[in-house]
Amino acid sequence: MELTATPARRAGTRDADGMAVASFILGLLGLLVLNVFLGPVAIALASVALWRGTARKGRAFLGLGLGVADLIVLVAFMQFDNTVSWSF
Repeated sequence: MELTATPARRAGTRDADGMAVASFILGLLGLLVLNVFLGPVAIALASVALWRGTARKGRAFLGLGLGVADLIVLVAFMQFDNTVSWSF
C-alpha cells in the first residue's frame, strides 16, 4: 500500500510555502518603505505559514524576524524624529 498526499494537502503545503516566501520578501521590503504596514503583514504571513507546516521554515522565520525588525526600525526612527512617522 502506497501512501500519498492528497491533492488538498499538497495545495495547503504549497500555499504555506508561498506565504513563507511572501513574508520574507515583504519583511525585507518593509525595511525600506511602508514598514508600519509591511512589518505586521510579514509577521502574520510567517505565523500562518509556520502554523500550516511549511517546508520553508527558514524563510518563514526570516520573514518573522524581518517583520519584527521593521517595527523596531519604525520605533527607532519615530523616537529619533519625535514624530509618528519618519522620513529621510
